[in-house]
Amino acid sequence: MLSPVPRITALLHTTNDARRLGRALDSLRCCDELLLLDHGSADATLRIARQHGARVEPAASESDSGAAYAAHDWLLCLLPSEALSESLEATLLEWKQEDPGDAAAYLLALRHETVNGWQHCAPQVRLVDRRKVGWSGALPPTTPDALSLCGDLLRFHDPS
Repeated sequence: MLSPVPRITALLHTTNDARRLGRALDSLRCCDELLLLDHGSADATLRIARQHGARVEPAASESDSGAAYAAHDWLLCLLPSEALSESLEATLLEWKQEDPGDAAAYLLALRHETVNGWQHCAPQVRLVDRRKVGWSGALPPTTPDALSLCGDLLRFHDPS
């Protein structure tokens, strides 16, 4: 019997992120659901999220991971200032055609935009199976058995 194709919920925590949110959401075409956990935004964050087809839920607390609101077990956790590179998007589309087996978490390479150019940062766990990894707050913890995926997660300095 074939394993079901894994489906991904993109999970972002927001607070007044209208200026940076569109770029993040535009890069998440490989995800099956866009979910925002909002921490009381008073700007256009919620309107922009809904224009991009995202579902918005209010954060119960600062420690609420939002995992319980997701429609799918695989969660791709991003900050509103981040976006997938084209190579990471392609990797995730290919990954969805495979059986992740017993994997619980995947590391993503991170590049941070600075005034002097792009800086490589330590990889971070950002794709997790919520049935196997629990956490509080916006981002999942690093786990020692996490596998790596090709491509970069881009963190932008300028929100526009």
